[in-house]
Order: sequence, then C-alpha cells, then structure tokens
Amino acid sequence: MTSYLIADSGSTKTDWVVIGSGSETKNFQSAGINPFYQTAEEIIPVLETQVLPHLADTVEKVFFYGAGCADEKSSRPVMSALLHCIPAADTIEVASDMLGAARGLCGHAPGLACILGTGANNAFYDGSHIVRSIGSLGFWLGDEGSGSYLGKTLVVHFLQNELPADLHAHFAQRYPQTNRLNVLDHAYKKPYPNRYFAAFSQFIAENIKHPFMHNLVENAFGLFIEKYILKHENAGEYPVHFTGSIAFYYQDILKNILKTKGLQAGRILKSPLEGLVQYYS
Repeated sequence: MTSYLIADSGSTKTDWVVIGSGSETKNFQSAGINPFYQTAEEIIPVLETQVLPHLADTVEKVFFYGAGCADEKSSRPVMSALLHCIPAADTIEVASDMLGAARGLCGHAPGLACILGTGANNAFYDGSHIVRSIGSLGFWLGDEGSGSYLGKTLVVHFLQNELPADLHAHFAQRYPQTNRLNVLDHAYKKPYPNRYFAAFSQFIAENIKHPFMHNLVENAFGLFIEKYILKHENAGEYPVHFTGSIAFYYQDILKNILKTKGLQAGRILKSPLEGLVQYYS
C-alpha cells in the first residue's frame, strides 16, 4: 500500500498526519508555513527540523493544504521546499487550505466549508471542487471572525479605553508590555502581525463568560456570516461546516448565530485532518 503525508497548514501551526503502508496513522505538529510570509529558504529548516524526524519510512505521496497557497505561483515556495526535503516522493501536491478544509469537512458531498483559525476563509464545494468563494481581504482588511481579528479587536478596545474596568485591569496585568508604541511596532514593523494579534484570543477564551467578551465573539461571527456565508446563493439549503481552533472552541456561540441566521450547522472540527484521512481512504 502507498504511504501518505498530509498537511493542513495555517500561519500559526501546521498539523501533519502520516498514513503508513499498513494504514496506521501518526499525527504531529510543526510551525505554521505560509508562502505569503516565507520563502522556500525559510520553509526548508522547518521541514528539516520539525517534519523529517517524524518520517521513519519513505513517503510516496504528499498532499499539502496551506494558507497562502491559492495557486501554482503563490504556492511555489512550499513546493520547492517539499521537493528539496522529500525528493523520493512520486507525488507532491500543494493546494489551498480552503480545498483541504472542504475535502476534510464535506468529503464527497456538497456544502459550505469555512475556516476560522488564525485567519478566515469560506467556499462552496460541490463534492469534488471549490465552485465559489467570497474572498477574504486578509488580516488587515478582512478575516472577520478569525483569531487575528478577535485579538486585534480586543487590543484596539484596550488601547482606546473601551473595555469594562474589570477587564481592562485584568488585561493590563496579564499583558504589561501592551502599549500603543509596542502594538504599533508589532503591527507595522515586525513579521507575522496576524500571529501576534491572534495570541490575544486566548485572553478572550479565558474570559468568555464575561458579557463583553461573549458579545465581541458573537459580533465577529455575525460579521463573518453576513460578509461571506449569506452571499452564497441558496446558503440556507446546505450545511455550513467549520474547521479551525476559533470555530471549535467557540462552537456554542457559532451554532447559535447560525441558527438565528437561518443556516444549518454542519461539522465543526478543530482540524480537517481527520476528514482528510477518510477522504484519501
């Protein structure tokens, strides 16, 4: 039997699974890989130090689904790095994280597939291919509902003194270095501003029972649904599936918002890898 290596990669982390020749599976994680932010030369060390040590046997087929891999040109750094590090593979395919999510969530059935992790995305999937996507404008101009959007919104509220007094004091104690100059430095001068802001979503999770935090997440999910899901024709006729840590950990809020919008909640998975293993089986 053929051995597979499958990856689901975002900007923050990459989930990997090896399917051995005897159908046994091994899961592990590495740092996020995104060709929008990284060159092949920067991706190769990640593969060499965090992926190759997990590959005891020769891998014959590699399927990499990643953020920033929208087409052949944009995904070239990832393809080059994989060819360099796994030269014995007879098949290496690099595609968007959106296609990976669709295949992992929907399998071979039509539906709406969504990603709510560090970033956000969506697509209508016909059971084989992505037919239509309402394109997100990325971290600075879009990604409503994502971890980076939630974190950015929280930090802006803090810096503009819009948090309730108890949350403001708690936030200031938890993140004493978070001031206007430090935030602007991370936002405009340092790499991976999306990861920086997404890290603050942990504070939201820890305080989700606070009405202000609950409303913040609820409003962000409402924006995501209005800007993306409801723009798909006949959205109410298909299940709306989600993957990503934000969708997974806030799924009760998400399901409630979907219901109020007249939408069918489908599968909500932390990672699409489980579904992708079934898809390739």
